[in-house]
Amino acid sequence: MKKMFRPYLLLCSIVLASLTAAAQDVLKYVDPNIGTAHSRWFFFTPAAVPHGMAKLAPSTNGSYGNPSGWEAVGYDVRHNSIESFVHFHEWQVGGVAVMPATGPLRVKPGLLENTDSGYRSPFNRKNETATAGYYKVLLDKYNVTAELTATTHVGFHRYTFPQNNQSRILLDIGNRQGESDEVVDATVRMVDDTHFEGFVTTYPRYVNTYDAKGKVSMYFWGVVSKKPASVGSFTAAGINQHADSARGKGAGLFLEYQTAQNEAIELKVGLSYTSTENARRNFEAEARNLSFEGAKKQAQDTWQKELSKINVSGGDEKSKTKFYTGLFHALLGRGVASDVNGNFPRHDGTIGQLPKDRNGNFSYNFYNTDAIWGGYWNLTQLWALSYPERYRDFVQTQLEVYKERGWFGDGIANSNFVSGVGTNFVGLAIAAAYQAGIRGYDVALAYEAIKHNELSGKNRPVGSGKMDVEAFIKHGFSPYLEADKTDATGSHFSASHTLEYSYSAFAAAQMARALGKTADYGQLIKLSNGWKAIYNPAEKLVHPKNADGSFIKDFDPVQPWRGFQEGNAIQYTFFVPQNPAALIAAVGKDEFNNRLNNIFDTSQKAAFGGGKEIDAFAGIKSLYNHGNQPNLHISWLFNYSGMPWLTQKWTRAICDEFYGTEPIHGYGYGQDEDQGQLGSWYVMAALGLFDVKGFTDLKPTIQIGSPIFQQASIQLGNGRKLSIETKNNASTNVYVQSALFNGKPLNNAWLYRDELMKGGRLVLTMGSTPNKTWGVKVPPPSAQ
Repeated sequence: MKKMFRPYLLLCSIVLASLTAAAQDVLKYVDPNIGTAHSRWFFFTPAAVPHGMAKLAPSTNGSYGNPSGWEAVGYDVRHNSIESFVHFHEWQVGGVAVMPATGPLRVKPGLLENTDSGYRSPFNRKNETATAGYYKVLLDKYNVTAELTATTHVGFHRYTFPQNNQSRILLDIGNRQGESDEVVDATVRMVDDTHFEGFVTTYPRYVNTYDAKGKVSMYFWGVVSKKPASVGSFTAAGINQHADSARGKGAGLFLEYQTAQNEAIELKVGLSYTSTENARRNFEAEARNLSFEGAKKQAQDTWQKELSKINVSGGDEKSKTKFYTGLFHALLGRGVASDVNGNFPRHDGTIGQLPKDRNGNFSYNFYNTDAIWGGYWNLTQLWALSYPERYRDFVQTQLEVYKERGWFGDGIANSNFVSGVGTNFVGLAIAAAYQAGIRGYDVALAYEAIKHNELSGKNRPVGSGKMDVEAFIKHGFSPYLEADKTDATGSHFSASHTLEYSYSAFAAAQMARALGKTADYGQLIKLSNGWKAIYNPAEKLVHPKNADGSFIKDFDPVQPWRGFQEGNAIQYTFFVPQNPAALIAAVGKDEFNNRLNNIFDTSQKAAFGGGKEIDAFAGIKSLYNHGNQPNLHISWLFNYSGMPWLTQKWTRAICDEFYGTEPIHGYGYGQDEDQGQLGSWYVMAALGLFDVKGFTDLKPTIQIGSPIFQQASIQLGNGRKLSIETKNNASTNVYVQSALFNGKPLNNAWLYRDELMKGGRLVLTMGSTPNKTWGVKVPPPSAQ
């Protein structure tokens, strides 16, 4: 028996080794440099763990600030110098910069066009390494090698110096970084010979606009591995050569050293949004006995584990790079804002406390988060598939905010409302979580908050969005206002608001139905048909309306911003995800299919966006704009209109042509990734799975597209496994010929999500020409 058993053990060892090797190989496909031309502040942060608070990254222009609060800033591949390494990178949150240097003292970062004007240093990208959890670069001005890594709450630095009697480390605390805008106050001081602490409080542009009484504070407590020979300070007022503390705007310290050749000095910096004491506690919990190498290994092991929950094989190397880089961005965004002791920041300046579960563990994390606008077509679907704990954290965060504020805030920066979009899809995202089986929160409270979000306008704060919701309820649509504003009478973005509110009302209606709230369901489902009020049958387009019910004059369907936010009527007409069948019937199936197919034919010439123009709004006048949220579902609508092969064709083409593997051509050309949304879309489309309705149905479905890889092994969030296999797959074989699910023929281009989540094996046979008989008889359910 023993002899017979040995070959089996050997086989198991080989299989295990193979699986381990596959997991270890995943990181080589993560390239954080993709899309770093014109990228947002939170985008390029390689030295971090999934959803970490500590997101360390080099900055090329972060000190320049952000005039409008949202533009590209931080790291740009077109720049050739680094000014510092910054710890905090979130939506509207940035601060605590560190920079090693040698030679004469400089305490300002200087100018991009003149690297001698400050402490910034040129660098060569041949000497730069960026991967998930680790960053390394050689600073040419100083011949210093900088390395970064992180735990959830602690940033790790290692600076390897040349021999120099004028080496130093600058702690630049009191200056703006990225989207943080004005510094209100700052402090940094040496606690003893090697420990330092402090904070910076900022007043970001979007906090000023949407939550004017709020502030964003960032705290730190750290240690440097070598006692400095001397310490000096600086502020906006000047330099003090013999001070170990600084207070106010521009506050910072410089730690002076005499270094030997290749001498490494390390820093470990604990972070918090609540207090320096909690920054110290976070440090003690995660980094007290952890070396730089240990932290690096831990970070990369974490990324291996999380990224390997979806393991793809086959396909070309570029597609794998797009896939795992997209997944990396999806798991990087929306960072933890709570401490190891469960404290988290409240809007009023007090400190909240997370509850513990029956095992004494904290039940969830509290997040900082960009708006969820469009996230139901990417992030939430990915979370629900394999990362339900992230979805649960998002829900719980928003419920904590609701308990404090009485309203949802779409975007959150330390519990401050920083939406910026003016609509609020938090209720929809939470209702979808409920329908997708994401639980573990107070359902009654969640429904109360969702209903309040959809139906209440009285005393509504501007940062909660939907300022025209009363007008929407009164008229059944939001009336157009010529002035660029939104109030209780309507909005300048009235048409897009009408479509969005109709969709979110549908989501709330379905949750009401699930909970047996019949009256609420009746009111909400009626509101979900608000899109019909602005549909112009003569044009077969949505068309903004005045309060008296007349369509606005001088209407141009491709004109953005007039009635439509970040889009136009051509794009937004397809924004009826709650009831595609009704939209298709209104337009006429043949015309619907012809128009939509022609839109993609035309848009393909501009890479499905704004062509090669490097601008976040480059495609805003296009017929289709994959670089922005309103369009992300429409390539999947052919599954509803009887031509699923066109969904297969166009989703594959978007994956191949809109997405790239270059710093400039990454997510379009300089498009807006929004904390992992476009990356998540690629992941779902590459798997061939998507839901137009964003899981808002009473019984959600999944539509099927054209998987890119020969095989995908998915660790589902419920602990089960799903295998997606394709036969005869190739770059030209994008069309599904037939399908089997768990050994039985699947004749529809969709299936119910609860069936998919049972796991098993989905097998698709692919071909180079459409099979126009597969998936056409029974479209996905539409009206419910």
